[in-house]
Amino acid sequence: MNQCRISFAGAGRVAGALCRELFNEGYKIDLVVSQNEIKGHQLADSCNAKWSSILKFPVTSNILIVAVPDQMLKSVLAKIICTKETLVVHTAGSFGLDIFPESIINKGVFYPLQTFSTNRKVDFKNLPFLIESAEKKSSELLKSLAESIGGKVHFVDTEHRRMLHLAAVFTCNFTNYMLTVGKEVTLKTGFSFDLLEPLIKETISKAIESGPENSQTGPAFRNDMNTIEKHLELLSFSPELQKIYRELTLSITEYYKDKRPK
Repeated sequence: MNQCRISFAGAGRVAGALCRELFNEGYKIDLVVSQNEIKGHQLADSCNAKWSSILKFPVTSNILIVAVPDQMLKSVLAKIICTKETLVVHTAGSFGLDIFPESIINKGVFYPLQTFSTNRKVDFKNLPFLIESAEKKSSELLKSLAESIGGKVHFVDTEHRRMLHLAAVFTCNFTNYMLTVGKEVTLKTGFSFDLLEPLIKETISKAIESGPENSQTGPAFRNDMNTIEKHLELLSFSPELQKIYRELTLSITEYYKDKRPK
């Protein structure tokens, strides 16, 4: 069993995934604090930990991982009661060390660059962890923690981590919305979303293997105005989707105007 003891503030998707992975790796989980008693108890019970709704943490905890929604982070950090020796870290990609109150001396960022969903297990092997801390000792502790569950550690300052978080929004959240729109349009034809599965897999695979900038195809890439106008007509049922289609098409056309084959 790992000697380091850990507590959590939060019982959502990120907290749940990290807590269970660390517990399975042999770490002792002391306490899970959550305002949602049902979720908090479920997570605590699954890791042989205690649950509380009060942000007061035991002196036995070496690390406190704060994994709460971004809009709650500052207020939660301000209410934390723990020893000065406890290393308090948050998991937010868009915040740095400056969000911690002065009362928390030993602090850091422990950001897993991944999307987490309820009831879906994430593979932590080679998962990027973007780490930041003011103290070398704390950085080494976080590095050891991430690597113990298979993570790949990158020491990243706040500004660069914010940019990487932005990149993640484009590649994950925006892509997922495009897939959602694609599914809705497909369903209008009476076909299942499964029809697009081979295309989706090849698109992602090709982007990873060849680079997304080298993998673009389609009417916007070719500047095929005839097809583009037909697509806009088909989207007459949704002015909002027409707007998105126009803006994305223009952006793609401009990006590749000097790069497409002559």
